[in-house]
Amino acid sequence: MSRIEACLTALRRRGETALIPFISAGDPDLGVTEALLPALAAAGADVIEIGVPFSDPVAEGPTIQRASERALRAGTTLRRVLELVKTLRPKLDVPLVLMGYGNSFLTMGGVRFAEAAREAGVDGVITVDCPLEEEPEYYEALAACDVDAILLAAPTTSEKRLATLAQNTRGFLYYVSLTGVTGARAELPPEIEENVARIRALSDVPVCVGFGISTPEQAARIGKFADGVVVGSALVERIERAASREAAVTDAADFVAALKAPLRPARGTGVP
Repeated sequence: MSRIEACLTALRRRGETALIPFISAGDPDLGVTEALLPALAAAGADVIEIGVPFSDPVAEGPTIQRASERALRAGTTLRRVLELVKTLRPKLDVPLVLMGYGNSFLTMGGVRFAEAAREAGVDGVITVDCPLEEEPEYYEALAACDVDAILLAAPTTSEKRLATLAQNTRGFLYYVSLTGVTGARAELPPEIEENVARIRALSDVPVCVGFGISTPEQAARIGKFADGVVVGSALVERIERAASREAAVTDAADFVAALKAPLRPARGTGVP
């Protein structure tokens, strides 16, 4: 059982929903990222997604696009992100997931990247724009290296495709809550619960919901039926607006703590 699977299984047993924050590596520089990761874990993050900056992040809205631009200007590269994970891995128990685009990972070579991810201590990889069928050797290499390849489903995904994704994803299935790019939303689509139920009818794979979630109230709503809640843009916005590098860390940690609070089981309801 992978670290991600073990984490989500333990949370499910005690009636708790995972909080999965996303940050862009190197925003505003890798020194801040190095301080952020343990701070977020201490604040209540159960799994942390680390965005690998890319020059053409087609799934991202303005907030994460700006974060990628800042990170690239600061000299952030995939190799430097892997080095950072390797440095922090002995100090962090939470699963760490790289999220990025095929060009970023495949330029290194699919097998070489999978091996480098394993060596660094990466637990999972989300390759936003790379379907299973496009790079089978890449996904086989991740599996061989015991790195979970986390797949994405969307509101437009057919039943047949959902079954394929649920069967082949590892760690969890990432359900994209809306059609469109990332970004905080004042309102979330009302059909999210119904669409998660469609996946539940096909598989017992953990389902984590992301895109658009920006408040503790929204997280609480999603947490009633999902295994995990992913929050990215709203967190990245706080890092962007922070008055200093130190404030970026404390503001982000405070926000993660607020997001996690409603995802814990009410006292006396957890299963030991």
